[in-house]
This record gives sequence, C-alpha cells and structure tokens, in this order.
Amino acid sequence: MKGFSGFPAGKLRSTPLPSLFFSELLPTIDDLAELKVTLYTFWVLHRRHGRPLYLRRLDFLDDELFMSGLGPTRRAAEEALEAALERAVTRGTLLRASAQSSAGVEELYFLNTDRGRAAAELVAREGWQPPEEGEPRLHLVLERPNIFTLYEQNIGMLTPLIADELRDAELSYPAGWIEEAIALAVKNNVRKWRYVLSILERWRSEGKDDGTGRGDSAKDRRRYIEGEFGEFIEH
Repeated sequence: MKGFSGFPAGKLRSTPLPSLFFSELLPTIDDLAELKVTLYTFWVLHRRHGRPLYLRRLDFLDDELFMSGLGPTRRAAEEALEAALERAVTRGTLLRASAQSSAGVEELYFLNTDRGRAAAELVAREGWQPPEEGEPRLHLVLERPNIFTLYEQNIGMLTPLIADELRDAELSYPAGWIEEAIALAVKNNVRKWRYVLSILERWRSEGKDDGTGRGDSAKDRRRYIEGEFGEFIEH
C-alpha cells in the first residue's frame, strides 16, 4: 500500500460535497470503483464552467492517473469503469443521455441534481448536441508540496539560512530527487539538511542507481551508515 504523507499546511483547493452524499449515498455504495467514479464526477464538474455540466466517457478514459486506480491493467480499469458507470446510473447518482456528435452517438453523464436533470431532459427531448470542442479535459495530477513545506514537515524549523540553501537546491536538483533524498533521510533517522544535501551531491556526481529516482538500495544504506553520518544513524 502506498503511504500518504498527509495534507500540507496552508490553504488547499477543495471540492464541495452535499451532505446528502454522506447520509444517503455513502452508506449504500458498496463498490469501490463506483465510489471513485462518483467522487471523480463531483471533482470534474466543480471545476468546469460550461453549461450544461456533463462528462463524456472519454473524460474518464483520458485521465491516466484516475484510470490507474481502477485496475492493475488498462483493460481491467476500462472494465471496472464500465461497471461503475452502470452502477452509478442504476443507483440514480448519475444520469445518462445519448447525444449526436461528429463522432456518432455519444453518451453523456450528468449528476442527478436539478440542473443535471434539466440538462439530461434537454438532450433527450430536443436532441441537444455537445459542441465540437467541448469542455477542456481535466486530469488528476500529483500535487507536489513545495520544498519549504517538505523541509518543515520532515526535517525541522525553517531558518533564513536554510531557506537560502533550499532555494539553491531547487535550482540545482530535480524536485523528485529532493523529495526522495528527504524521504531517505527520514527513513535513516538523520533529519539534517546537510545529510540530505550529501545524498543529492552523490546522486549528481555518481548517478542514480536505477535511473528512476529510487536510489535506496542496501548499498546506499551501508554507505550512509558507515560513512560521514554514521554516528547519527540508529542501526
């Protein structure tokens, strides 16, 4: 199971959910994929501004990060999506209407709200067609905490001197490297920026072991335990 480091400090973007979701829907949804599809629909439609608000099937399929959470393979994820959409429509959370587009008949999905019901009825009654361009597709992205948040959450209190060194590190090393080096310092119980910097400097001079940014092999751990910072590490 992939761990979650927690919500960072400061103001975060949020997606509102109606209280009825928690009191009536959440207790009855017994399928994880259906729950993910339902929450994803709320997330996307909250960030769209066009009228009417709807999702195409392709909006789900085109979001690689979202689809990766529905199954171990692409085929399994697509099958899970189909079943989840069907369950959400059957339950009444989502409404489905068929519309004619340049690509042929296309299924559109609406939240079962007052506006969603009116939009679905418009499609069914008057044959409303979605615009060719459609709404810009929204994709889930992994939001990385900034380097100062990472330091304060994992290493210690931020000082002006450390802040300057962090800014220099941001210019010198990829963001992923900095995150991994801090994570390695925490794992080895050496919560010191000098130690994190030594990891980054070694990766830059010697290269990463596997080229993908992990660099946390048994050899790495021995080197740090037996080397300059060995006295700080519990082993």
